[in-house]
Amino acid sequence: METIYGNLQGLKSSQLKQLAKLYHQRLPGDRLTTPEFAQRLAAISSDINQPVCVYLNRRGQAIRVGVGTPRQTQIPPLELPRYGAERLSGIRCIATQLKPEPPNEAALTSMALQRLDALVTLNITSGGFEKRGGGVTGYVKEAYLSHLVPSTSIESPLPTPDAVRAHSSAPLPTPQTAWSVSPPLSLDNLTKQDFLDLVEGLEAEFGREFIGQQVDTDRDRVLLVGVVTDNAAAREFQDRLAELGRLVETAGGEVLQVVQQKRPHIHPQTVVGAGKVQEIALTAQTLGANLIVFDRDLSPAQVRNLEIQIGIRVVDRTEVILDIFAQRAQSRAGKLQVELAQLEYMLPRLTGRGQAMSRLGGGIGTRGPGETKLETERRAISRRISRLQQEVNQLQAHRSRLRQQRQHQEVPSIALVGYTNAGKSTLLNALTNAEVYTADQLFATLDPTTRRLAIADTETGTPQEIVLTDTVGFIHELPASLMDAFRATLEEVTEADALLHVVDLSHPAWQSQIRAVMGILSEMPVTPGPILLALNKIDRADSDTLALAQSEFPQAVFISAEKRLGLETLRQRLLQLAKYAVTTV
Repeated sequence: METIYGNLQGLKSSQLKQLAKLYHQRLPGDRLTTPEFAQRLAAISSDINQPVCVYLNRRGQAIRVGVGTPRQTQIPPLELPRYGAERLSGIRCIATQLKPEPPNEAALTSMALQRLDALVTLNITSGGFEKRGGGVTGYVKEAYLSHLVPSTSIESPLPTPDAVRAHSSAPLPTPQTAWSVSPPLSLDNLTKQDFLDLVEGLEAEFGREFIGQQVDTDRDRVLLVGVVTDNAAAREFQDRLAELGRLVETAGGEVLQVVQQKRPHIHPQTVVGAGKVQEIALTAQTLGANLIVFDRDLSPAQVRNLEIQIGIRVVDRTEVILDIFAQRAQSRAGKLQVELAQLEYMLPRLTGRGQAMSRLGGGIGTRGPGETKLETERRAISRRISRLQQEVNQLQAHRSRLRQQRQHQEVPSIALVGYTNAGKSTLLNALTNAEVYTADQLFATLDPTTRRLAIADTETGTPQEIVLTDTVGFIHELPASLMDAFRATLEEVTEADALLHVVDLSHPAWQSQIRAVMGILSEMPVTPGPILLALNKIDRADSDTLALAQSEFPQAVFISAEKRLGLETLRQRLLQLAKYAVTTV
């Protein structure tokens, strides 16, 4: 028997058979519906006392029958045919409704999400015609015809059933999708309308109104999703979203819009609520987004559920950071550490990739009891992780030997630490002419760079050498997989005699960034040495921020690495720091 979707609890076998027979109906290609089909649908709906939806293609064949509203029975995005912004999906929905009212917001939103040719809503009543053998069958009291129309303006941020607006939280630069709802129609007037003329006219209008965009195929068009819970501060949440936008841009994406939701707690299946998932899907379709990025880590099940309901790729914050690291890694050491982090992130997310991952393998060693493709891939990834971990251990040992050589030469070492984009590499270049790559980007450099710095002692006049090491930048909630994979790099921090903590004083969240870096340092397996705070980019900070920083951190050094301000003072403070670190060991 053909599949019936929706809520089937309490239905009799005879009622299920009546629903299944709808699959065998074929309507004329040029008609929305026929009186006979509409009355039959109304009779079934009245009998089961539930709304019924039938989805038909342009050949008039029923391709989906469901019990419930258009939202409850809608076709998943991944099962819809491909279509462009100037076309419709080639599917129309005929839905019954037990209440005498126009189609509601949820039904119209479902129509827009599926980009249906049309939505026909049949308002029915149970007091209909008498059957020849006794009993009563429902009939159509009135009908509404809804369809999409192109629109380049939005007057309201939320859709209404009788006007026609598309979901959005701000005016957008691209053409928007809106809908039109007819006044109440008699069944006779509805069935006389030429369906093909309606669809051809709509698609011609979409084609004329559609503004072709030169979309760079190398850049993802991204919709950001932020979720704030009751215990989160509003300012920190906005800073977090702004940082996520910077991360996406650094990874090569283009942020189109931000969708936010405040919840008492995170939804375990989809992070956000069901209504917000619908809004995200419609906004993504309207904007032409091809990627959804969430501001928090997602479980494999959450990613799978969201992709099924939204229909496009969904990633979390960690995956964006891993992508940036993959682009930035230059040395062999950096590349192997990034690959290790990506594989450790991917391994628990292999489950549920669909039928392609559950086929039996072939060849020697896979016959007999058998092994699924999923298990084969998981085993191969586990072997690769083990190999990479061995190489990271070798790298760790190599860097340890280099540090021991420096220690034998009695040259104190200072590691530059700080939040990403705080200016560590720029400062290293300014102090040592290291020519490390710098850019106004997050995670511009990943590989540690070590340089010697000779500083003239003001008391004795003799030059003293110290070693400066630039390290990978930190970030709020640094992914655990990165912490583990970059342990060889982070050991430069724990093995250094002292730390120079560089802070971007011009950043609005500079205090929060200091707390984030100190939090990561406190989680290191070995307690780092003494720390000198260097407040950078003072040329970009306002006077109020400078005054606040001076009162809060009186022992800090105020510098501008780019403008080379305060560097002589910093050199002398670094020399004092190195002497203190060495004498207190």
